[in-house]
Amino acid sequence: MVDMLGRGDAIPLNRALELLDNTTFTKPEIERIPLEDICGRILAEAISSDEDLPHFSRSTMDGYALKAEDTFGVTETLPAYVKVIDEVSMGKTPSFHIARGEAAKIPTGGMLPAGADAVLMFEHSQPFGGHDIEVLKALAPGDNVIHKGQDISKGAALLFRGHKLRPQDMGALAAIGICNVLVYKKPVVSIISTGDEIIPPGRPLNGAEVRDINSYNLSGLLLNNGAMPSRKGIYRDDFNTIYSIVTEAVKTSQMVLITGGSSVGTLDMTGKIIDRLGRPGVIFHGVAVKPGKPLIAGCVDGTPVFGLPGHPAAVTVSFEVFIKEVLRRLTGELQGESGTCKNIIKARLTSNISSQPARTDFIWVKILNKDGELYAQPVLSKSGLIASLVKADGVIEIPADKRGLDKGDEVIVRLF
Repeated sequence: MVDMLGRGDAIPLNRALELLDNTTFTKPEIERIPLEDICGRILAEAISSDEDLPHFSRSTMDGYALKAEDTFGVTETLPAYVKVIDEVSMGKTPSFHIARGEAAKIPTGGMLPAGADAVLMFEHSQPFGGHDIEVLKALAPGDNVIHKGQDISKGAALLFRGHKLRPQDMGALAAIGICNVLVYKKPVVSIISTGDEIIPPGRPLNGAEVRDINSYNLSGLLLNNGAMPSRKGIYRDDFNTIYSIVTEAVKTSQMVLITGGSSVGTLDMTGKIIDRLGRPGVIFHGVAVKPGKPLIAGCVDGTPVFGLPGHPAAVTVSFEVFIKEVLRRLTGELQGESGTCKNIIKARLTSNISSQPARTDFIWVKILNKDGELYAQPVLSKSGLIASLVKADGVIEIPADKRGLDKGDEVIVRLF
């Protein structure tokens, strides 16, 4: 344990991320699944093509297959003439050969006959008695043709380990005859809600009770990031009760999230439970961020365990900033070569925002489009209010070395 909130200074954001990055977590398991089920899964093997795609040269247009040299110098006022000797059928290998002065009718996708090296579109020709046509446009070799292996060549690397599979990837794999692939198993993440005041959403409120928001919010965040949430239920603030359910969760899941019990006080048991369950125990407790300062991060014999604050906004920030990167490691997903995230945009701030020095602040924003330029409008509220999350499109970060941001500043928005 590095710094206990209330027993020392909360550690800086960068230091907390560094500690997580240097912690060894259990590697994800692998399974083989059929092609139709791979979309959104993380590839656990590199895939190269065992064949050329296409495996024959084919036409990209309806027209006539011919030799390009028969059209050199052609214009609409100075046409050339070729004889149509046959027709290509879809799915059939042409049995004839195209010689100088000859052509064959061919459909889009049809196999280019031997001797031909270009395709003349129908609209650039016209009949000229019998089997002859007038050629009204000059062609270069390869015009309107996809050559053998031009899409994917035999032996070429197609997809890499750690790649998140998309619909187009499914199509490419089908095209080269791959019917099943190795993927990483989706990590199961246990969500444990704690607090004597927490009740299920289906029950009417009584006195100082509050409904369970965080386990549902976390379930959605996990689903959107390739994990399988397992909501374990709501448990009262009792050490033995929580210790028992966390012990079971560590054995049956690849990550454990505990909401509540992370701030210093008489009911703060999460850190003690993590330390008792296994090594290395608590990695840090307390980060100089707002919201989310009381966050606990730990590891129990390779399984990451997080103790999250009870406020919904703090839970979301903790997930986006800390948990998501650890979860990515558990799913096996690798970042793209550019190192950039697809859910990040740039926008102009619509108003001034103040910030406390030596603390990283996260501010919810709504994205506005004014005359084609994007603006970030702060959605200011206290961390216990779920409605602020509903209204927001994303979050911006004010670094610890700044006292705030000014209206008109360009900011980076991490979209939800």
